[in-house]
Amino acid sequence: MNTLLSHEQLNQQDLALSSQGHSVLRPSLGLVAVGFLITGMLYAIASVSIAQLIFPKQANGSVIKLDGKIIGSSLVGQNFVSEQYFHGRPSAVSYNVDGMAGSNLAISNLDLQKQIKERIVQFAQNNHITEQHVPNEMVTASGSGIDPDISPESALLQVKRVAQQRHLPEQHVRDLVQQQIQPAQFGIYGQARVNVLQLNLALDQLSSTTR
Repeated sequence: MNTLLSHEQLNQQDLALSSQGHSVLRPSLGLVAVGFLITGMLYAIASVSIAQLIFPKQANGSVIKLDGKIIGSSLVGQNFVSEQYFHGRPSAVSYNVDGMAGSNLAISNLDLQKQIKERIVQFAQNNHITEQHVPNEMVTASGSGIDPDISPESALLQVKRVAQQRHLPEQHVRDLVQQQIQPAQFGIYGQARVNVLQLNLALDQLSSTTR
């Protein structure tokens, strides 16, 4: 039995396949266009609009302004080195948000051990405490490298130094720290913390009002 197709039959089969391909391609492109419109444009516009309406501060990066000028974000730490300010956690990336990361060094790494030892000595000397009382968070970098907060205990350890440097009553500075303590979210998530940038801004305000 001859099973070979004639040229005419082959041409008809090609035309059928081509027609079928066109019929499938058109709705496929239509679905892609609709999907792009919904998920790529309408969803993005809706989510941004809702965020701007309900959470405008967070949607814009939780920026902090002073005299109308952006000076930072409550989500990003800064490198305060002056003895007149409270200091935050060390950063392995110099607080650069484009390179957020930790040091990726194991605790057995000799370079890391040396860095930690130097930070312990420095923090103890600056704040007039023994090396045994230096908190781990003040000598080790966070995983993100831009942690903006420290514990209330770490902030209170710096009160004496800051008060002396600014010639302020120590109790006034201590009270300021207490006012800046943020509790755990909903009382259960995370732990109490102090935002270093916001604390230092309040400190500048305190200094200006007590002169």
